Amino acid sequence: MQTAPRPSHHGVDTERFRLRSYIESLAGTEELAVHDAPIDLVDVAAVVDGNPKAVLFRNVGPEGAEMVASVTASRERLARAFGVPQSELRAEVSRRLRNEPVLVDVGREDAPVQQVVLTGDDADLTKLPVHLQHGYDGAPFISASIDYAVDKLTGLTNVGIRRLMLRGRRETGIDLHTPSDLKAIFEASVARGERLPISFVVGAHPIDYVASMMRLPGDELGLVSSLRGAPVAVVKGVTNDVRVPADAEYVLEGYLDERGFIEPEGPYGEFLGYYGGVKKNPIFVLTAITHRRDALFQSASISGKQLAYTDTAQLGALRSEVIIWNALQTAVREPRQIYATASSGGNYNVRIQMRQRVPGEAQNAISAVFGCLANVKNVFVVDPDIDIFSDAEMDWALATRFQADRDLVIHQNMRALPLDPSLDPGKRIGAKAGFDLTVAFGRSGMESLIPEVPTYGTRRFPTLRAALEDGPKRFEELIAAAGSRDGREVVLELEQLRKEVSIGRDALGRYTLEKRA
Repeated sequence: MQTAPRPSHHGVDTERFRLRSYIESLAGTEELAVHDAPIDLVDVAAVVDGNPKAVLFRNVGPEGAEMVASVTASRERLARAFGVPQSELRAEVSRRLRNEPVLVDVGREDAPVQQVVLTGDDADLTKLPVHLQHGYDGAPFISASIDYAVDKLTGLTNVGIRRLMLRGRRETGIDLHTPSDLKAIFEASVARGERLPISFVVGAHPIDYVASMMRLPGDELGLVSSLRGAPVAVVKGVTNDVRVPADAEYVLEGYLDERGFIEPEGPYGEFLGYYGGVKKNPIFVLTAITHRRDALFQSASISGKQLAYTDTAQLGALRSEVIIWNALQTAVREPRQIYATASSGGNYNVRIQMRQRVPGEAQNAISAVFGCLANVKNVFVVDPDIDIFSDAEMDWALATRFQADRDLVIHQNMRALPLDPSLDPGKRIGAKAGFDLTVAFGRSGMESLIPEVPTYGTRRFPTLRAALEDGPKRFEELIAAAGSRDGREVVLELEQLRKEVSIGRDALGRYTLEKRA
């Protein structure tokens, strides 16, 4: 990764990839709802839950703050962020991940996110428009927070997304229960008896959230640049040395308490549509809040019955598709498309469209998907004629191409996501199921053909007899041969022709001329 020295004029556009600029690009479209009227924080969740649109609140709480929610909660909005149609989104992300990242270090005077700096008593988390999202949540949660922390052992920056449960003016809980790189970095700091400096960006371009979901070797701060396809201005914190994008809306600086997992954190409505219980987690201690003068706060939608309309499901689905597609490139010869369903949380149910060149490739694909991502639970593989984005076509493939004793693949004792509510209590391993919904390899004949509307063609013959003398013909072709716009007169002509010659039928139902005995 390249790190450019700080120039007097860094030349990076710090407005192009800011959150507010992206939201303004949605104005007047079906992707954005604007709530101009004053609204109390307690009423925000009801407006956001299950809403297919991003929601911009102009006047939230007594402070009259501006806040936007559910920014990345649709595939269309993610595609717009990357400037491509939905159908090209996964491929575009994969392409951009190959970009060489460029980070440009800037000072405070060139960092919009440090236009306002709050420290000491002025740094107060309860002054931010943080709302209660679900009825049993343990407290209001900051839900759209991207964490940046440096691994002391490698010097590399780790980037992810973590929720923060308000504990007071300068403390929150942070969920580090699930295995992750940040959890390992924190546990190493605790073993050394050291605090872990960390900063959270709240309010960022959708591309930055996609970058925070990826897990690739190297410095993950560079993924922001790679996916933007542009240099990123980065700035060190005013109270720590952690570098963050200088064009963010808000940054919460601080550290994770060195005492370890001491904070009862939760419950919280998790991304699978169920609550996660109370767990012991670390405490984040705030040392500074920095933000733009016209900062736009951000909230992420998580959980609820409409998982497909949540940020976590859409981001998770895109991440899953990128990771699985890479695995399929070496496992099978001709994968066509991939779809991780947002309604399953973006992880659990994955559909693969592929063309089998040799027997067994569909089940090879299933095994590859099982192995490359722990969160995947059920894999469905179909032929190229099935639209994997259509629930109806997938249901039809399951109904007509699947035999459980032949096409069901079950792998047991595999690593599972601890949040999976179907696991036995205390278990961290589970089973995965693969469904081979492809037509049995080598099968042919009439029963394998899919009915479609007649197209007729344009080939004409002087008589039906001449058409049949040319070779076997479907009834559709006989209609075209006679130039008929009806078809019933062809039935009558065949009836008359049978008095003159012997007419047969082949295995595909085509009419043929046969020699009389």
